[in-house]
Amino acid sequence: MPDHYWITEAQLERIKPYLPRSHGRPRVDDRRVISGITHVIRNGLRWRDAPEVYGPHKTLYNRFMRWSRLGVFNRIFAGLAATGGKPDQLMIDATHLKAHRTAASLLKKGMFPRRIGRTKGGLNSKLHAVCDGKGRPLIMLLSEGQMSDYKGAALMIDAFPKAKTLLADRGYDADWFRNALAERNIFACIPSKANRKVQMPHDGTLYRRRHKIENMFGRLKDWRRIHTRYDRCAHTFMSAICVAATVIFWL
Repeated sequence: MPDHYWITEAQLERIKPYLPRSHGRPRVDDRRVISGITHVIRNGLRWRDAPEVYGPHKTLYNRFMRWSRLGVFNRIFAGLAATGGKPDQLMIDATHLKAHRTAASLLKKGMFPRRIGRTKGGLNSKLHAVCDGKGRPLIMLLSEGQMSDYKGAALMIDAFPKAKTLLADRGYDADWFRNALAERNIFACIPSKANRKVQMPHDGTLYRRRHKIENMFGRLKDWRRIHTRYDRCAHTFMSAICVAATVIFWL
């Protein structure tokens, strides 16, 4: 039996408030189209290789591109993540996502940047994420591969929810970041860098829980179109990440 993915009716009801209204002629079945988009992203297929059970592949592609430009998938992720309640604990980290040759173009064409950079590992993008204590993503940011961890944190810190503690690795050991967390009454559990003159203490037992955000990245990379970036436009790739995060952690 083919391993086709289908969202349930209950799951569709949860995301319906974030879907755009149809104008004029009614849309093709949302459940079928969203299931087809999810199947393509999970299995790393070309759109033309989508199983016929999901309908014409052009319908899947056009719906994904149109809703990506409108930010629909980002709103679904943010809306469902906000229903998880107030977290007592936060975790922050980043991971590299390899850019396939079909997407790896450094030439800027269009209004928006590609979010693809060059590192020792080649051309790639970087996904910065903040998770709750259960390892569920709350905030995500896509950047060029060469952006440092603490610069990504600087772009996300204003969106941090209220929490008691934040776990991070040595890449986030910066005085400004510790001070910014202290201003928000968030205890920073961050090991000190080796070159820090005065070592900052941290709770080793608490720090061991940080593996949950690594597990989150691993689960996202199980989806082929997340592990390897095939999308040239940053907004379409970020939409694919939001689809994966929503299905894995919030539906």
